[in-house]
Amino acid sequence: GMKILEFLDHTGDVMSLSLAPEKQIFVSGACDASAKVWDIRTGKCTQTFTGHESDINAVQFFPNGDAFGTGSDDASCRLFDLRADRELNQYTHDNILCGITSVAFSRSGRLLFAGYDDFNCNVWDTLKGDRVGVLAAHDNRVSCLGVSSDGMALCTGSWDSALKIWA
Repeated sequence: GMKILEFLDHTGDVMSLSLAPEKQIFVSGACDASAKVWDIRTGKCTQTFTGHESDINAVQFFPNGDAFGTGSDDASCRLFDLRADRELNQYTHDNILCGITSVAFSRSGRLLFAGYDDFNCNVWDTLKGDRVGVLAAHDNRVSCLGVSSDGMALCTGSWDSALKIWA
């Protein structure tokens, strides 16, 4: 194939992207500690979100497409709102000191699942900002995760060579 468009505005390695549901935009997260929203039609960055203190390893659109979540090496997840053009919430805990590799929302958006370098998947209440669960079963970092389309199961993948289904 031929390259037809290039998206240039990050100043560090791009680590993750997420396409918006039913919109002509996507979000990217990078090692410049910023998340950027791009217009697919023009190739231009339309919004830049800052606040993280280290690399953003994961980005994921909220189910309705009006917000997105991030996971960073600064040991925090954050929720950013496109319409308000600002951070809505931050998900951290005093006992979590490691980076986040991956993030995904429940079907309703009420829960944010985040995979961590400490072998755990933490579950956050997106509204309250509270940690509501810890899924601990891997023997190495959780490197990826995904929620089934019906919202009934979560799969975590790890550097321990295992995939685990949670329901």
